[in-house]
Formats: sequence, structure tokens, C-alpha cells
Amino acid sequence: MTDRLSWVEKTAISLGLIDQRPHPEGSSDGLLTSAPPPEHWDDWTEIETHGWPGKRVERHYSLVPTTCFNCESACGLLAYVDKATGEIRKFEGNPLHPASRGRLCAKGPATINQINDPDRILHPLKRVGRRGEGKWEKIGWQEAIEMIAARIRKALEQDRRNEVVYHVGRPGNEGYVERVLQAWGIDGHNSHTNICSSGARFGYAIWHAYDRPSPDHANAEFIFLISSHLESGHYFNPHAQRIIEGKLAGAKLAVMDPRLSNTASMADYWMPTRPGTESAALLAMASVILAEKLYDAEFLRRWVNWEDYLRAAHPDRPRTFEQFIEALQADYARFTPRHAADECGISEEMIIEVARRIGRAGHRFAAHNWRGPASAHLGGWQVARCLHLLSVLVGAVGTKGGTSPNAWSKFRPQLFDHPPAPNQWNELHWPREYPLSHYEMSFLLPHFLKEGRGKLDVYFTRVFNPVWTYPDGFTWIEALSDESKIGLHIALTPTWNETAYFADLVLPMGHSAERHDINSYETHSGMWLAFRQPVRRVLAERAGQKVQHTYETNPGLVWEEDEFWIDLSWQIDPTGKLGIRKHFESPYRSGEKISINEYYRYVFDRVPGLPEAAKAKGLDPLGYMRKYGAFEIHKTTYSRHERRLTSAERDGIEIDPNTHVALKGGKGVAIDQDGECVEGFPTPSRRQEIYSQTLIDWGWPEYALPGYIESHVDWRQIDASAGEFCLLPTFRLPTLIHTRSGSAKWLNEISQCNPIWLHTSDAARLGIADGDLARVTTEIGHFVDRVWVTEAIRPGVVACSHHLGRWRRDNDGPASRFSGSVVEIKQPGPGQWLVRQKQGPRPFASADPDSSRIWWRDGGVPQNLTHAVHPDPISGMHCWHQKCTVERARPEDHYGDVFVDTNKSHEVYKKWLAKARPAPGPHGLRRPLWMNRPLRPTAEAFYLAGISGQPSRDAVPSEETWYYMI
Repeated sequence: MTDRLSWVEKTAISLGLIDQRPHPEGSSDGLLTSAPPPEHWDDWTEIETHGWPGKRVERHYSLVPTTCFNCESACGLLAYVDKATGEIRKFEGNPLHPASRGRLCAKGPATINQINDPDRILHPLKRVGRRGEGKWEKIGWQEAIEMIAARIRKALEQDRRNEVVYHVGRPGNEGYVERVLQAWGIDGHNSHTNICSSGARFGYAIWHAYDRPSPDHANAEFIFLISSHLESGHYFNPHAQRIIEGKLAGAKLAVMDPRLSNTASMADYWMPTRPGTESAALLAMASVILAEKLYDAEFLRRWVNWEDYLRAAHPDRPRTFEQFIEALQADYARFTPRHAADECGISEEMIIEVARRIGRAGHRFAAHNWRGPASAHLGGWQVARCLHLLSVLVGAVGTKGGTSPNAWSKFRPQLFDHPPAPNQWNELHWPREYPLSHYEMSFLLPHFLKEGRGKLDVYFTRVFNPVWTYPDGFTWIEALSDESKIGLHIALTPTWNETAYFADLVLPMGHSAERHDINSYETHSGMWLAFRQPVRRVLAERAGQKVQHTYETNPGLVWEEDEFWIDLSWQIDPTGKLGIRKHFESPYRSGEKISINEYYRYVFDRVPGLPEAAKAKGLDPLGYMRKYGAFEIHKTTYSRHERRLTSAERDGIEIDPNTHVALKGGKGVAIDQDGECVEGFPTPSRRQEIYSQTLIDWGWPEYALPGYIESHVDWRQIDASAGEFCLLPTFRLPTLIHTRSGSAKWLNEISQCNPIWLHTSDAARLGIADGDLARVTTEIGHFVDRVWVTEAIRPGVVACSHHLGRWRRDNDGPASRFSGSVVEIKQPGPGQWLVRQKQGPRPFASADPDSSRIWWRDGGVPQNLTHAVHPDPISGMHCWHQKCTVERARPEDHYGDVFVDTNKSHEVYKKWLAKARPAPGPHGLRRPLWMNRPLRPTAEAFYLAGISGQPSRDAVPSEETWYYMI
């Protein structure tokens, strides 16, 4: 046994630092275990650290699995509940979770801080006094639900359906609220995606409809990451594990990022391109792969719409595959490595070497772009499109070690009821100016309201804080303060935030261990399902207690959205005459309201393989998920496009002789490939679309092929002699995640400030030293921050992390005191706003003794307030990068100052709005029928009223297809 111990363990035993007595769980080595085995989760014993080594105190725990909610990864957590007190003592990793595999980043264990946050909201609150005045009174859940239901019922009865809106930041579930909104018959879904990832999503979707990549990092030979993905992208922990596994197995890593991020520091090739030039470098790599014949000819022949490309772009060429290659080589010949080196500011030799590495890796080339430049620049969506071009050229789509569409790894739950799609189109979310926008144009909402395009009567904000997170936050404050524009504002949130200050009802919703959700994400090549669940409720029900509502077992009256939406929907339609109530009736008890256990029982009973796995453990499927927290449905999900249709699926199919698309009922469902009918991709051609007829049809013919669009902050527009820079505000620190981490004391002790990253050469030129204050001026205002002088950023670029600078006013009361600053907000003139910090984080008295030990005094600077909206005219993505000037702070400047003029911000909005090319498209369409929407209305709603036309050439995707794409 001792032969298996490390020298550290042996030394510790000899010195008496480690007890050699058998561990209570009886592990085979008698000493250490990486995680408690599941058979001991009901009664797990650990030694209390406070008494050690003088006194041995055992604590007995019940372990309950749930999932983390501090980013989108939904890593598996185990809640350790003290059996003597019922207290949740800590969170560790769930070893049965197929994505996180028992490992966590810093954010997972910090869930305990959020649950024990002394400033959390514990009771429903109703505004008294003026909106934003900071005066509240406690109310009960029934009063809150009746108030909201009456407003919604009236709006529905008066056919004001577009005035009811649900606006979500991080969903954290699988289609739950979309079903609720469908039951209400409204096009009321709004999201944060267009300030997050819609640029990259559109770049992928225009290729193959699926809007996210799922790289198989662990099996790759070459990995290409754009931006600081390993530490701060989605699926950080699961991806980081597998990237390192790939590197340990010999894979090489390239990172394209102007910052020397933690990810870039791990790379074999760091490529600090000039911001916005990434596509030029990628196209040069494509040119090398084409010129040196490193491409996969068979994949290109079978799976790229090259015939469409030749027919439209090169009609004089014979329609042969060889001519396609020649035409493509000619079209991309101008993107030479030399040209890219001059444009991007990186070496020609590195571009060539990375291209050859990609070519040699072939099917084992894994690539990912999520935010980074795709969310930063005008035309940033082309970055993701050009990156995927490399995957297509080498045939690394859906392969082992390659990059698959996200949907292939994402489980779709079967729900007990399917309300009809709404026959509505909400132009406040999907305006005519942006027919190709990938997700709702949510960050323009206050400008639309300001222009009088509509109003909101009932407005839900859920895990969402646009005042702080979005650009141009003061325009949001102006809209939220105006009750003629926004009627009843309901903030569903576990903690106070800058947007909730301007709500009418603040309703406390649970953290990750206090709510139900199911999670399934594209973390690797497999498919898995995980269960977020309220820990205390699970234990209460295990003990035989009957629980009707989750708030009966949570702290205070903290509830969860799942039950809230059921009860609210039931109250909206008390008699059933609106046709809503029937969608919330139990599938097991006719006419009665569905319970939360029945909802998940129905879902889990229909998960492939889960009933059998549960039966083997003597459990039903719901019991299995409550016990173990996760289930692996498929270990791998490669090559779904090659799946042959079953004989039943082939019945009634007709093959189009020109396109080879298999049609059923006029809809494209598959493609004939060399005599076999296979699934293909859910695009109009059922192939990877290197040539986009969609972009041509919708007024953007210049972008039919993957290409390069100069940024709105192109390096040639930056005058360094005038102190001008490109401001990079899109990265986040690996220990923080938007609003939710503000209440986590451990995370804020690690990361408290967001200084301005300034290269040493730029600092010398400006006469700014490390730690000095600097004023950063944007087109609508300025902010004042400290400077970090570093070699870890490209000259000519400044960077500032986007997720710090939480604030509250004196009248707002205690809120996120571990992270936030107290500020004073003045209005020097109409539309002008000045924020000045009065006090940073300070020690305070609470039930948590650590609150009196706060040693840091900095909470960061809310830079996003100074950013004007920059809507990309095609993808709809907010283009985050800003042209700014940097100077030494002026005598009147204080650390943390923010000044904004919303009159200027509206002028910038109108200037960018003019770049758009509005609908209608072909046949009077508002939007291509084949493109995704998270809440999809009827096909009829896609057509503008009063515009006649023939049915579109686009195939209407099946429900399964468009669900998988969200």
C-alpha cells in the first residue's frame, strides 16, 4: 500500500502530519480518495479541520449532487450537508459528471459564499415611493403572483401581446421558459446573446445552421483558440481539462489574442494580431492549405456546396470539382502570408507554419472562437466563419479530434406538453433593420423605446443586469425610470444588482443549490445530462417531508423559477378560457396543476438509456438523477451528418435532381450522397455552405464567401500621436462571472480590480507609470482607472476586464458589499451622468465573521457605462471594441469616475443603425426561414404583412433542428 504513496505523503506520515488510520469510507489504500464514492454519499464522514491535530472531531455528511451556476458550463457539484445541523458546509466536485469529472474551477466551491451571502435577498419585495428611490416593503408570494398575473391577463385579453417580455441573461436550463412563453401565445423572449456571442454564432450558422462549435480537444493534434478561451470562455473548466489532455498527448496549441492571457501563455504559438485583422491571418492560412494541397478533397467534394459557388460566382467555368479548387485558389490568392503579416502585425513565418500544422493535423484539427474578436468588431462574425473554413478545408468537421456542431452533443428533453408556436412577431426584439441578426437586438431596446417604437407593460429581467453589463447603461437607467415606457418591471434575482434598483418587484430566486434545472452542453464529443436541484428540498423529501413549494425549504422565502412560472401561468388563466392553464396540467393527474417532480419525472423517463441504468440501481429515472446528478447518454457523437436515414424516414422522400436535396413535404430533410440518403446539415443545400446564397438574397453579395471586413477600430484609423488606442474590453478574469460573483467573498478576495493594461512602450510615450491614474475617453464619455504597465499586451492596444465595477448608491442599502463601491450619481445637464466613488469595499458586521476581515478597498470601475452601442449590421452583435484616447488623469479626476452623455450615445446609435440593410427579403420575408430563433413563431409570422410573394426557397427546419441550434 505504501509503495503507491508519493514521497510527500510518506514524509507527512513519518512526521505525523497525516493520520495513517483507515479512512472512514474504507478506501482500498486506507488513506486518500479523490472523491467520496457514491455508495457512501448518504453518510460520509470527514475529520473537522478546526480541531486537528489535537482533537479528532468527526462530521457526518449527506452529499447531494447539483450543478454550478457561475458560468454556462454547469459543472457537477456535491453539496456537503451536515447531518446534525442541516447546514450546507461546502461544495466540491461531482466525480460522476461526464463533463467536469469531479474537477472545479474557483467559481464552483464559491457557491457556498453566495448561499451564505449576508446581503442576499430573502423575501419578495415591492417598491414604495418613486421607481429607483430605494424604498421597499416585504410582500408574500401570492400577492406578487396575483399582481403580475392580473397585468399579463389584461394585456393578453386586449391583444397587447408584444408588451409582455421576458429578458434573460444566463438561461441555465433547457427550453423551460420558451415553453411557458409559447403557452402564453407571445413572442416575448429576449436575451443577452447579442452582447455576448452572436457574432461568432452567426459566423458558424451561415456555414451549417448550427451556431456553436464543439471541439474534441482531448483527441486533437492541433488546437487553435481565438481569444483567451481556456480561462474565460464558455465551458472553461471542461475545455481546459481536455485542452491540457490534448497537449499532454502531443497536441500543439495556437492562440490568437492581442493579450498574453493565461491561455496564450500555455500556447506553442502566440499570435498577437492587431485587433480586427484576425480574418486576414486565417484566410492566409487557408491560402497556404489550398496552394500546398493540404486539403481533404473528398470531404470538400461531398460536403461543400461547391456547385452553387461555381454556378453563381464562376458561371464560365466547367462545373467540376477540379475547377472549384482552381477557382477557390484564385479567389483567395490575394490573401498571402506576406499580406497577412503586414496587415496583422505578426510574422509571415508563423502564419505559414501554423497553416502547415493545421494541414498535417487534418481531421484532428480542433478550433474554437466564442467571444474575442467575433464580438469586438464590425464584421467580427467573419472571424468565426474564416476559422471554420480551415476546419472545412482539412475535413475536420464532425471527426475524432476535430470540431463538431454543438447540437450533436446537446440533449433535447421531451416535454409533457407542446404549446403551439406564437403567431406574433415582436419588432422590439427582431426589428426589420436586422433581418439576419443572430438572436434579439436586446441592447438597442432602450433606444427603440426612446424612439417610440413601442412600450412594455410587463417586463421580467431574470439573471440579467443590463445597467451594468450592457453598453450605454445610463440609457437603460433612463428607460427603466420612465413608467410610460416600461410598466411593471419584475427583477427575478438572488442578489441586488444595478438593474433591480429600478424594478417594481424584486423576487428572490435561488442559487444553484436552491433550484431545479436540467443542463446539457457541448463540452466535448459526448452527450450528457445533468440535474441542478435544490439541496435542502431533496433532503427534506428523503426524510419523508411533503414539500409543495421549494421556498419551504430554502432560506427565507427564496423560490425558484420553475415553480414560479407554473403558479404564475395557472393564475393568469384561472378559468382556462385563455387556453393557458391546460398547458400546465399534470400528465398524471387530469385537470390538476403539474408538480415540479412530475415535470422532471416525465423528462427523465424519456432519456435514452436512463430508465435501464436507473433500474439497475433499483431506482426510477427521477430517483437516479436525484441520487447521482448526471447521466452520460452517448460517449461520442461523431459524423452525425453521415447518418443514413431509416426506411421509415425515407418514405415519401423526393430527391431534387439539381441539388440532390431529399425533400419531404417540401422541406429539406436529408441529401443524396453517392446513392445513399444521409442526414447532412440543416442548411438549404444540406451541405457546408462556403458560398452563401442567403447573404446574397438578403442584400450582402460582397460577403458570399468567407472574407475580411475592416474593423470599425481598424489600426489605420488609430492616431497614436494623439493618444488614440483600440480599447479591448471583452475579456474576463477566470475567477469572476458577471453579477453573480459579486457576492462571493473568496472570488473577490482573489480579484478586486480591473486596471488598464498598457504596454511599456506606450506608457513611456505617454509619461504614465505603473499604478498611475489615467483617463480613458470614448465617443460618449470617459472613465478613470489605474494603469498596469506590462509587456503582456500588444502596443497600441489597451485592455480592461469587463466584469468589475459593481456599484450602489446610499439609498440602495446593503448589496454585494464584498465587491461593490458606494457611489454618488449626479446629472450635470440633460442626458449627462457623472458617477463618483465615495467608498470602496469595507469591513462590515454580519453573521459571517469574514465580513469584518475585508482587507481590499477596490471594487473596480464600471467601464461599460462609457461604451456606445455598435450593432453589427449583419449579425446584430454589439461590437465591443472602442476607439479611445488615453491620457494622464486630470486634476479634477478621481479613481472610478465615470462620465456619460446619453445624447451623444443616441446619435451614435443612429449612425450605426444607418449601416443596416432592412427587410423585407425574398418573398416579403422578415428573416430567412431556415435561420434559428430561440422562440420560433409560426412560419406565417416570418412574412411582413401587406407584402405578397411566393413561398421562400428556404427549407423550414424541423422543430428538432431549430431547437438544437439554440
